[in-house]
Amino acid sequence: MQQKKMTIAIIGNPNTGKSTLFNQLSGGHAHIGNFPGVTVEKKVGSVTWEGRQIDLVDLPGTYSLAPRSIDEMLAVDVLLGRQKSVPRPDAIICIADASNLERNLYLFSQILDLSIPVVLVLNMCDLARSRGVIIDAQALSQKLNIPVICTEAHHGKGLKELKAAILKIEAGAAHPPLALFPNAFYSERNLLREKLQTPQEQAAPDFLVDRLLLDVGGYVESYFEHHAKNGLMDHLHEARSRLKAAGFAVPAMEARLRYGWSRELLQDVVQHPPDHRVTASDKIDRWLTHRIFGFLFFFLLMFFVFQSVFTWAGPAMDLIEAGQGLVDAAVESVIPPGPLRSLLVDGVSAGVGGVLIFLPQIVILYFFIAVLEDSGYMARAAFIMDRLMRSLGLSGKSFIPLMSSFACAVPGIMATRVIENRHERLTTILVAPLMSCSARWPVYTLFIAAFIPNIAYLSIANSPVVTLQGMVLFAMSSIGALIAIPVAWFLKRVCFKGDVAPFVMELPGYKWPSPRNVIFRVYNRAKSFVVKAGTLIFMTSILIWAAGYFPGDHSEQFQVQNRIETVDVSLETLEGQIAAAEEDTAAALKELQTQKDVLTQEQSELNEKQNLLSSQLVENSFLGKAGHWIAPVVKPLGWDWKIGVGVIASFPAREVIISTLGTIYSLGGDISEDDEGLIGSVRAATWPDGSKVFNIPVAISIMVFFALCAQCAATLMVIRRETNSWFWPVVSFTYMTTLAYVGAFISYQVGMLFI
Repeated sequence: MQQKKMTIAIIGNPNTGKSTLFNQLSGGHAHIGNFPGVTVEKKVGSVTWEGRQIDLVDLPGTYSLAPRSIDEMLAVDVLLGRQKSVPRPDAIICIADASNLERNLYLFSQILDLSIPVVLVLNMCDLARSRGVIIDAQALSQKLNIPVICTEAHHGKGLKELKAAILKIEAGAAHPPLALFPNAFYSERNLLREKLQTPQEQAAPDFLVDRLLLDVGGYVESYFEHHAKNGLMDHLHEARSRLKAAGFAVPAMEARLRYGWSRELLQDVVQHPPDHRVTASDKIDRWLTHRIFGFLFFFLLMFFVFQSVFTWAGPAMDLIEAGQGLVDAAVESVIPPGPLRSLLVDGVSAGVGGVLIFLPQIVILYFFIAVLEDSGYMARAAFIMDRLMRSLGLSGKSFIPLMSSFACAVPGIMATRVIENRHERLTTILVAPLMSCSARWPVYTLFIAAFIPNIAYLSIANSPVVTLQGMVLFAMSSIGALIAIPVAWFLKRVCFKGDVAPFVMELPGYKWPSPRNVIFRVYNRAKSFVVKAGTLIFMTSILIWAAGYFPGDHSEQFQVQNRIETVDVSLETLEGQIAAAEEDTAAALKELQTQKDVLTQEQSELNEKQNLLSSQLVENSFLGKAGHWIAPVVKPLGWDWKIGVGVIASFPAREVIISTLGTIYSLGGDISEDDEGLIGSVRAATWPDGSKVFNIPVAISIMVFFALCAQCAATLMVIRRETNSWFWPVVSFTYMTTLAYVGAFISYQVGMLFI
């Protein structure tokens, strides 16, 4: 008979090498997504060992199975077979840090209470040996009556023995629970189970009833409080009171008994050196966690990381844009002007390019994050920044995602996966888009160059160092970060009430990052973005294209475009003939030059007509009609309908407003923010009564709006991807658009008081 597929859950404390072991066992063949209804990442590796199909499920790192939130409850649900997307595990691999075994066995003792076969993996045995810790794994295995395997996951050692131990587990096998607690506890558990028993629901597992009794204020208690209507909570409080009177107060009883069991178990099994050894990690930490030098090193490192993201990603992004241009040219050479070409070039190609353009930044940033995590420094970075971030109601783990968002909010939001606490993660996700990313800079550049005087306040050797334009650019780049402070405070104090989660983080020993592990992490993040978020971004780009294309009649535009391309070919041919005719008679050369002048004049006239037609078509499209529709709403900001169209069209990407304004002002969509023609057209734009549309308050209003708004489909789609819900992208878009509108309104109205 064919053997049934096995499901193996992998669990362990943070910083025990769990991800490294998972990658080694799965060979990098992992499916990554989110568990249904929660923000927790779901990693399942499908492998075949000696003809046996096995699904490896990598559960989030945790210090215990006492859930405080729905995300932390997920691991318990998976292990109990209550998570619909994952079968009940046939066995559990529990990974423990061999150099800190007593503390790691706390989680292991809870796992034994699940009555599921378990293999205990003592990882990082090389680190334990370097610290003088000697472990008799065979004696420990005999005491526990389960397999105990020593591994060095980053070197691939011990994996063969681990696989063999897993394959020996028989189907349907069970491990008896520890039964550490006194009889009084189990008596109360039985009474509590009877209280939970209803005809409509299945009996709750013993482990869940234990958690209900032990975890005061935990997620299990809050769950049953909302679902039980038969006086359960009163009975629960009475049960805890009876245990306290008997000398077994919860929750202190659990920690005392489990740690006592660990100490007794490890006697004659683990030998520690008589004196504490000062390790290389201890020596390094004297500098890297120092109050002054630690901060200095951290900020220098962050500067290097983000400068590298900005600098290194540039050439790759240019290559992607060049590749997109080649694809567009290839399409245009095969397909004549018409709806199909417009769809492929302005819709499909632009949509794919809008996805791939983020890849270089994501790959480079996640490369650094993976290196810092694998080396052990990421824990130090969170420790260093914790005091500063705690004033905002966040922990030190929020700093790197927020800093990442200055380059681009997309990788910044993806970087929030290092934050275990759900409320802190959501708060970080919601404020990350307020950081002023590089996509906003074209907007700043255009309006600063057009309306802000270039006044120098400080010069060195006749070179301006401090200018008004530079100060405005700095202010626009900083306003989002400043607004993020009260927003984060409000979210933590009002929306996500509760104290900041205790910042408990183990500082693992430093080690050289595993290239295999780093590559797997970067590849999985990049793939996840392209496959999941990229699909939504692409669809949004297609919708915006359709809104700007329909319902106009483009026949005349296509005729003009056809003629332009014919003229372009003729001009190319003439230029070749002129180059070849330089040695011919002057009359022949003059004749060719006359023909070129005629074609050049026709080309200029055709381009002007093309730009005018494009402008008229955009105005009459659904997009243009939307701009006219919102004109009364944006007029208090000093805007006309054209700016409204630019704002709507820039939803896929903020910088699109530049090409949109170029099209609307009949300059063509292929235009940059520093184009003199665009700057001149913006300055010359008028209202129907002849008054100027733009002035300094209007320019400030537009820049403030773009600094604070959620005008980026990629960001919203990644929020959807990371939170596994449409609710949070809607919240983000709503509150940020409201902030942006209020900020733009105040900027314009106050500014007009001085003009």
